Amino acid sequence: MSNPAPTLDQLSHALADAKTTSRSLAEACLARIEDPHGEGKRAFVRVDADQVRKAADGLDALRAARALPSRFAGIPISIKDLFDVQGEVTRAGSTVLADAAPAATDAAVVARLRRAGFLIMGRTNMTEFAYSGLGINPHYGTPANPWQRETPRVPGGSSSGAGISVADGMAHAALGTDTGGSCRIPAAFAGIVGYKPTARLIPQAGIVPLSTSLDAAGPLARSVRCCASLHAILSGEDEFAVPEVAMTGLRLAVPRTLMFDDLDDAVARTFEAAMTKLSQAGARLVDTPFSSIGRIPQINAKGGLAAMEAYAWHRQLIATKHDQYDPRVVSRMLKGAECSAADYIDVVAARRTLIAEAVADLAPFDALILPTVAIVPPRIADLASDEAYARANVLSLRNTTAINMIDGCAISLPIHRPGDAPVGLMLACRGGDDHRLFALAAAVEAALSQ
Repeated sequence: MSNPAPTLDQLSHALADAKTTSRSLAEACLARIEDPHGEGKRAFVRVDADQVRKAADGLDALRAARALPSRFAGIPISIKDLFDVQGEVTRAGSTVLADAAPAATDAAVVARLRRAGFLIMGRTNMTEFAYSGLGINPHYGTPANPWQRETPRVPGGSSSGAGISVADGMAHAALGTDTGGSCRIPAAFAGIVGYKPTARLIPQAGIVPLSTSLDAAGPLARSVRCCASLHAILSGEDEFAVPEVAMTGLRLAVPRTLMFDDLDDAVARTFEAAMTKLSQAGARLVDTPFSSIGRIPQINAKGGLAAMEAYAWHRQLIATKHDQYDPRVVSRMLKGAECSAADYIDVVAARRTLIAEAVADLAPFDALILPTVAIVPPRIADLASDEAYARANVLSLRNTTAINMIDGCAISLPIHRPGDAPVGLMLACRGGDDHRLFALAAAVEAALSQ
């Protein structure tokens, strides 16, 4: 599904050709955020409109003086409430850190976006401490999914406000994080593009961690090339041209182990239609067991790295502020308290073996291809019971988490027709093959838009 909203390339050209200004872009985004009938008050936890306008005017002055830091200078972007922004308290979607000191410096990736001249619109809402794939937040509210908004559905998490900020035109890109799918799930649910990079390529300094072994900062935007441009900035490399790749002869592995169990009918139907289109365009779609994925539930049976590493970071806060946490979040963290050092060492070792097996399984193929999320966004009201919440959360995270576990890179593309239930298609490659993945994703994006 193509998105009619402008891409970063289109916006940079419009700014360069004086067809718009940073101030105009900022005012349009602020109007969306402040719309009393919109989701701005739930998508954002902090917006300083006066500061946004001053920054936009400053960037317009730099453009007039031909002193811009990059071609993207002046384009509005949102920042997930997990990142340090100098002078602001990083609450991470919680009230637990409300009395923390303001950040002394920007997170490394925020500093890189700022140096490129992106206009920071504000801090976006998220699942508390990034620990859920649904995006529900009892402290700051839950932004409603764009689909069937009259009967509110989950936005996807944990980067919930990030996805809604782009989908609703409150920003033209967003900075999120992805530990088990937190860029790709909200992108799939909001009908935009979300990227999970190879984790080691992105600095973690200034980011409240969930799992230091799995965390990765990534972009949510409107096209593959938008995400590629942002990835270059976030990883500290020069912007690269995404090469054209022919679909003919591409070998795409369809991992049938676990990844296609319990699919919603709409997901299965939409994904199969996309597969047919790619096959007709010349791609070779190969069903494969990819059996290494099947061991992930066993590896994570005691909560996995996320529970163990989250508890290690939170244990002192839990001891003094347990009742301030979202019960559905803290209960998952407390699984880490039941694990021993030996358990942790076993999981680290098992993941190391898993990565090696997955790399071998991927070797004959250009990429994996699978549904980003097994389900369509559930209605928020249907998740009142802990049982319903837990089931939806597991199905939201299952497919995306597999890629974090194998240390891969992955991207989610929207493939549904306008008005239909949102469905994402995920492509994934082994860790370090980010540039190759962008090329493949751009080819798939183009083929599906025909």
